[in-house]
Amino acid sequence: MMAKNKEPRPPSYAISVIGLSGTEKDKGNCGVGKSCLCNRFVRSKADEYYPEHTSVLSTIDFGGRVVNNDHFLYWGDVTQCGEDGIDCKIHVIEQTEFIDDQTFLPHRSTNLQPYIKRAAATKLQSAEKLMYICTDQLGLEQDFEQKQMPEGKLNIDGFLLCIDVSQGCNRKFDDQLKFVNNLYVQLSKSKKPIIIAATKCDECVEHYLREVQAFASNKKNLLVVETSARFNVNVETCFTALVQMMDKTRGKPKIIPYLDAYKTQRQLVVTSTDKFEKLVQTVRDYHATWKTVSNKLKNHPDYEEYINLEGTKKAKNTFSKHIEQLKQEHIRKRRDEYINTLPRAFNTLLSNLEEIEHLSWSEALKLMEKRPDFQLCFVVLEKTPWDETDHIDKVNDRRIPFDLLSTLEAEKVYQNHVQHLISEKRRVEMKEKFKKTLEKIQFISPGQPWEEVMCFVMEDEAFKYITEADSREVYSRHQREIVEKAKEEFQEMLFEHSELFYDLDLNATPSSDKMSEIHAVLSEEPRYKALQKLAPDRESLLLKHIGFVYHPTKETCLSGQNCMDIKVEQLLARSLLQLDHGRLNLYHDSANIDKVNIFILGKDGLAQELANEIRTQSTDDEYALDGKIYELDLRPVDAKSPYLLSHLWTSAFKPHGCFCVFNSIESLTFIGESITKIRTEASQIRRDKYMASLPFTLILANQRDSASKHLPILRHQGQQLANKLQCPFIDVPAGTYPRKFNEAQIKQALRGVLEAVKHNFDVVSPVPTIKDLSEADLRIVMCAMCGDPFSVDLILSPFLDSHSCSAAQAGQNNSLMLDKIIGEKRRRIQITILSYHSSIGVRKDELVHGYILVYSAKRKASMGMLRAFLSEVQDTIPVQLVAVTDSQADFFEIEAIKELMTEGEHIATEITAKFTALYSLSQYHRQTEVFTLFFSDVLEKKNMIENSYMSDSTREATHTSEDVFLHSPRGGALTYNYYPDSEDDTEAPPPYSPMGDDVQLIPKDRFDLEGNEYPVHSTPLNCHDHERNHKVPPPIKPKPVALKPNVKKLDPNLLKTIEAGIGKPRKNRTTLAPSDDLDQSDNYAEPIDTIFKHRGVTDDIYAIPDDSQNRMIKIRNSFTINNTQGDEENGFPDRMSKTHGERRPSKYKYKSKTLFIKAKSYYRRAHSDASDDEAFTTSKTKRKGRHRGSEEDPLLSPVETWKGGIDNPAITSDQELDDKKMKKKTQKVKEDKKQKKKTKTFNPPTRRNWESNYFGMPLQDLVTSEKPIPLFVEKCVDFIEDTGLCTEGLYRVSGNKTDQDNIQKQFDQDHNISLESMDVTVNAVAGALKAFFADLPDPLIPYSLHPELVEASKILDKTERLYELKEIVKKFHPVNYDVFRYVITHLNRVSQQSRTNLMTADNLSICFWPTLMRPDFENREFLSTTKILQSVIETFIQQCQFFFYNGEILETSDSVAHQPPPSNPVQMVDPIIPLQLPPPLQPQLIQPQLQADPLGII
Repeated sequence: MMAKNKEPRPPSYAISVIGLSGTEKDKGNCGVGKSCLCNRFVRSKADEYYPEHTSVLSTIDFGGRVVNNDHFLYWGDVTQCGEDGIDCKIHVIEQTEFIDDQTFLPHRSTNLQPYIKRAAATKLQSAEKLMYICTDQLGLEQDFEQKQMPEGKLNIDGFLLCIDVSQGCNRKFDDQLKFVNNLYVQLSKSKKPIIIAATKCDECVEHYLREVQAFASNKKNLLVVETSARFNVNVETCFTALVQMMDKTRGKPKIIPYLDAYKTQRQLVVTSTDKFEKLVQTVRDYHATWKTVSNKLKNHPDYEEYINLEGTKKAKNTFSKHIEQLKQEHIRKRRDEYINTLPRAFNTLLSNLEEIEHLSWSEALKLMEKRPDFQLCFVVLEKTPWDETDHIDKVNDRRIPFDLLSTLEAEKVYQNHVQHLISEKRRVEMKEKFKKTLEKIQFISPGQPWEEVMCFVMEDEAFKYITEADSREVYSRHQREIVEKAKEEFQEMLFEHSELFYDLDLNATPSSDKMSEIHAVLSEEPRYKALQKLAPDRESLLLKHIGFVYHPTKETCLSGQNCMDIKVEQLLARSLLQLDHGRLNLYHDSANIDKVNIFILGKDGLAQELANEIRTQSTDDEYALDGKIYELDLRPVDAKSPYLLSHLWTSAFKPHGCFCVFNSIESLTFIGESITKIRTEASQIRRDKYMASLPFTLILANQRDSASKHLPILRHQGQQLANKLQCPFIDVPAGTYPRKFNEAQIKQALRGVLEAVKHNFDVVSPVPTIKDLSEADLRIVMCAMCGDPFSVDLILSPFLDSHSCSAAQAGQNNSLMLDKIIGEKRRRIQITILSYHSSIGVRKDELVHGYILVYSAKRKASMGMLRAFLSEVQDTIPVQLVAVTDSQADFFEIEAIKELMTEGEHIATEITAKFTALYSLSQYHRQTEVFTLFFSDVLEKKNMIENSYMSDSTREATHTSEDVFLHSPRGGALTYNYYPDSEDDTEAPPPYSPMGDDVQLIPKDRFDLEGNEYPVHSTPLNCHDHERNHKVPPPIKPKPVALKPNVKKLDPNLLKTIEAGIGKPRKNRTTLAPSDDLDQSDNYAEPIDTIFKHRGVTDDIYAIPDDSQNRMIKIRNSFTINNTQGDEENGFPDRMSKTHGERRPSKYKYKSKTLFIKAKSYYRRAHSDASDDEAFTTSKTKRKGRHRGSEEDPLLSPVETWKGGIDNPAITSDQELDDKKMKKKTQKVKEDKKQKKKTKTFNPPTRRNWESNYFGMPLQDLVTSEKPIPLFVEKCVDFIEDTGLCTEGLYRVSGNKTDQDNIQKQFDQDHNISLESMDVTVNAVAGALKAFFADLPDPLIPYSLHPELVEASKILDKTERLYELKEIVKKFHPVNYDVFRYVITHLNRVSQQSRTNLMTADNLSICFWPTLMRPDFENREFLSTTKILQSVIETFIQQCQFFFYNGEILETSDSVAHQPPPSNPVQMVDPIIPLQLPPPLQPQLIQPQLQADPLGII
């Protein structure tokens, strides 16, 4: 009863695990698995399971506390919770037999009974016996858990009989079964429950298991549990079943077959493994360690479950595999990165295809190692392979391990690199070839879409090779180039027409009339029309230019950093600083030169030979010349030296001159190139101010007899080069000399150098005294145009190279000061160098004594700007015109330069200005004396200029200025007949040649105003005309003036009568050149002596002739007439000289016919009507409208157009003559048209290179009435429609030309050949079909009907247009009609599949119209109608049913252009080189380009 009241304790059971035991002889090499079964049950965790347990022990281990001299082991206890929730404790005892490791016999223990007897014992006792864990525990008990077996006797409650069903190790199963049977007999005596555990079922032998089951079935209440301790299958089940048998209150044990239990267990393991692997995969760093990761995951349930099931060792192996995968993945990524980087490394180190194309891989590796950039791309590791070194962890080191190149992958990359270079080279070549093709197609205009051009290049080889993207990229690049070029040319054109823009005040804005005038003038220019498709850009450029004209600054200059103002400031800041620092050294006494440095330039050792010859004639490097001893320092340099300039000029060696020696054409060419290079680099780097002035001397070396025949040629060529370079030439003296160089040659060369040195140092001029910078005697403005093709250094060198040059006062960054002796005194001249756009403000607001106007003879825009600027300059101010070019030879060799230089000289002659030229290749242009005469002229007129300036300032200040002024002598200058002996003044040369071979910049035999004698440095070819002056025109005798003293104030009525008479149309107008029977004086106004008009005096009206047509205009004179016969005979200059201080000056444009006519021509062009009938009408009203009063030009000279070799469209002539010329031109064009119509039909060249009796034959010869369609056409169409109607790009994508030719050749041989049997593509057949029509003698659509088709296409009403086209088609020859209908029907079928083949009727017409119509692209009429003809073919394809099968008209988008044709289609630009395009697309001859096309065709 008391037990019931106490807390019930869980029941406790003791189970004895028994089985075959004994020596190796009894049980074999291994046991039956008792220990493993106990281990797995008691300690089920994988880490606590030990698969190896030995029964062979030493005596010490046998006597230890674990074994305790017993033949049984205490495995401990396990607490189990049953299905009914009741816990029980199970003590596990293993009965075994321990073997002595010495005797291999069972150890002797307290119980000497045999194993069968001992195993059946139900009571066990062992004092202080410890729980057994594993074999390693023996002898090291203190290192393991120590748990004692319960004290006292332990009652055994049941037995677990183990039978090994695996293939035993050296053991017979029957013997085991016999042992078990005997053991069972002993156990059954104890009346205790028994369960058989079939162990090692994972290695089960089936019949062994069946025998065990048969053994159990023979015994009553004996269960068999199939177990596997290794996989922990049914281990717990067998113990639980035994407990259930021992506890009658529990249910009947449920035994699960091994396979089912194994599957359940494995499923549990697999699930746990998956969860654990997912945990492990969260680790992404392959450097992670198991210790770190296990500590982080030890509390995770998935981790614990896997550890319990599979153990730490497996978990660690799984982790290690994952880490290895991470590492290999990292290595793979690095390898891929390296492989992907290899092409870039190869491009860096092996980019030259010619160098590596034929190299093997090993040779390429050696070549790479020698490259200087090798270390930047590759790293050579000490240890290999690279993926087993720490280099894989160096993520920041992107260099490729060199040992990686030993792999096949790297070699393959190299081969691909070579192939890529080859293909890229080919691609680049094809792109450039296609680019050149585009450049040859001159009708491509800026802004033209690619689609309009594509049809003309479809057959081009390069176009077919490159991709669509490449072709578009090349075309875009071509467009950018031509657009940029067109914009530059447009901008240049605007500068050439500067007169249009610079006739208003700076602060003015262009009016609508002004803009209309600008557009009217510019629209005639091809460069204006070139931007027709880019009209917004053109308008933007125009407005930008106008904005700059009205608001010019350095920042807004259209030339950017090439603005003349910026360049001048930079040069002056640099050069004037050098001048100030070096001035004291420059004026040392150089007259007594005792050491001469000579630089000797030659080729093939010639320089050294000359140096040796000079040294031979010297004594210790001292040379006697003209009674004086000079020390010579010679520096010979051969042509092969790459440091020409550095050898020439060093701090230790500054040459006084250069000897250039030659003995062949090659050496002479080398000398010319070297001198040009030296001068160019000298002007750029400006090492020394005299470096660019270094005197050169050309010396011809003597030759042997065998080569002496070339001497005349060398002599001539050397003289020509010397003339071009403006340097002396020393010939081989007459006679025979054994040596190459003669003493006379050397002495002559040294004398020339000494003279040049003396001149360059300017020893006569003393050091200038420093005056107050503000005290400038003369103010000169030099103007140059921004962007002109010459260096600022060139035009400023006459000043900067002068020793009298100094900086202007602070703040004047664009000015310099000169101290020059002019007249008898030293004068201080301020030179201000400005761009033309900056000079305009100075021209209007500041006092200027003279202008030096510079222009480039290579650039029309430069002359245009000069004309615009000069037109508004007051004629009292002296002007010096300066033309700049490379050499005098340009005048004779380049017509454009000749025209511009001649025009500049003409202007200078007309306005009595000075003219000179500067040559960039000449070494004598850097002389201030070039402008000495101009300075003298300015000084002479200084007082008059200042009085005029003060007078203008006073008038502006008091607002009393009138628009009436007196005229200077030049203002009333008479018109001279420059060519009295010439019958045709249009062909007459200028009065003197400014560029003759014998012309020098400095006149001979005269001294300058400072007392210096002009040196002569060149060898003139013609010396008899030495008096000619380059800069100042010779005096010209004025044309005699026939005075009319009886002209008085005209009666108003008489004046009206005169005006009415003049207003009548004349049949015979005066021509430009006055005839012999015409009084020359009639064309000139009468000079009148004038003074300022006093108040109250009435205006006198006089009639004077206006321009060459002798029309009379009225001039209101604000002065009284005091004209006597004597005054008229003597002229008026004397009278006028008395009133210089009072007169108001005119402008140069009223003195120069060139300037005036060019300015007025724009007004005439802008206000003239387009109609020939209305143009230049002679009605009185229109005449008055044309003349805006001549208040500014009362004494305007009659217009005589100067031609003089200048071909400038702005120069106008007599309008009636122009009208006649235009009519003649129109008649000529009409005759040309008629002539063209009579010419034979255009036949393109055939594409075939073989003789054929079929292809190229007339169409009529290829058909019959039974077969109206040529057999070849029929075969091709059938093949295409049967096999390739849906082929993308049909008729657009070209087939293989070889296949096309083979198709035609095979058909030539056998007309019955089947195209299906030939291995050809649809595109090849389509190309052969197009080639058939291209080879016909006449196009399928006759030329005679082309105009009718064009006219019909212009009909606006669609229905009417289609019926008209239908009627035209009926006019076809019957054969042509049938074939045309057949082809159009086929194309209609093709277009119906446009969803798949992408060939709409429009696309087909683009591809087929040139083939069907065979346009002659040399004929301008065809070019103007190309788009129309293509649209006609499109209409035929779309309306095929209507045209040929009486069908209805389809509703389609009307694509035929209805715009009227160009108003003047015959006005074409210059023809271009024809572009040859291969068939089948036949516009082979793309010839000229049209003007702006209103149809948008081109």
